[in-house]
Amino acid sequence: MKTSNTPYCFLIVFLISATSLFAQQDTSKWRALLAIGVNSPSQSGFVADFEGNSINFPTINLGVQTLFTPQMGAKLDFGYNRFSNADKSPAFKVNYTRINAQFVYDASPHLLFLPVRMAVVGHIGPGYSIVKPLDVYGDNKVSFLNAMAGLECHYNLDETLALYLDGSYIKGFAKDFDPEMSGYGSFNGDLLTVTVGVSIALSGCRTCN
Repeated sequence: MKTSNTPYCFLIVFLISATSLFAQQDTSKWRALLAIGVNSPSQSGFVADFEGNSINFPTINLGVQTLFTPQMGAKLDFGYNRFSNADKSPAFKVNYTRINAQFVYDASPHLLFLPVRMAVVGHIGPGYSIVKPLDVYGDNKVSFLNAMAGLECHYNLDETLALYLDGSYIKGFAKDFDPEMSGYGSFNGDLLTVTVGVSIALSGCRTCN
């Protein structure tokens, strides 16, 4: 009696498909993020007579991301920002650093118009900001809680490497400077950042093309 090979063919196809899917998901399980760009501080974060440049360089973001499902995950990231005075303001420079724990969500499956290699990822979460003026205002340091939200547009070069553009807004929860003199050359407001970077797989296939 002749036995049909059809079930075995289906089994082989299923195993190949499942292995391929697992490998793709596994390369996204853990990823390192590195980006550089510009920032724009809110003018309300400075005391009277002080004003920051509307566009400042650099902004540097470093992070590690993990996915719990193919669409949802979390990341821990660190950001360094430098901004300085506008032309008509007293001279100052400020280092603004932050650390945030954020929820991430890949909305790409719902955006059917996107090309296959592209992805749109949202992120949001709480954090902590540390602001340190430089030079003569160095003693006017402040720190406060923040909330950060942003949107990333990824272009996947292969399974392990992607380029991305990120736009983020950091809302600061700081008190007014008291007394006002302690705010000279410092900052306690919100920050907008725009960066470009790379996302590198830390897990899964190392030789994928």
